[in-house]
Amino acid sequence: MTYLIDANLPFKLAYFLKEKGFEVVHTDQLPNKERTSDKEIREIALKQNYIIVTKDADFLDSHLLQDSPKKLLLITTGNIVNKKLIPLIGLYFSKIDELFRTYNLIELNESEVKVHE
Repeated sequence: MTYLIDANLPFKLAYFLKEKGFEVVHTDQLPNKERTSDKEIREIALKQNYIIVTKDADFLDSHLLQDSPKKLLLITTGNIVNKKLIPLIGLYFSKIDELFRTYNLIELNESEVKVHE
């Protein structure tokens, strides 16, 4: 599984997850970098079978209404400094990766991982 990290999350997160052995692409690595539109991100995720990782609730809406993206990790921590965000994601990411074998929509907040069916 490959994760596509949206521009609203730090590039450091992609680097951190790669160091942990996960396959990760950040929008900064796409041709339009941080200017890549949500529509383009969804299209890329569909073509490449990527799981989108984002804080943007617009992706939740499109997932629920249009089944696009197919798989979504929604980060709902609110405003949190990267110094806390990255370790938090690191703490749960192996579990999240395992859950994506069965589920398509997963939410991570400051205290738990929630699976949505």
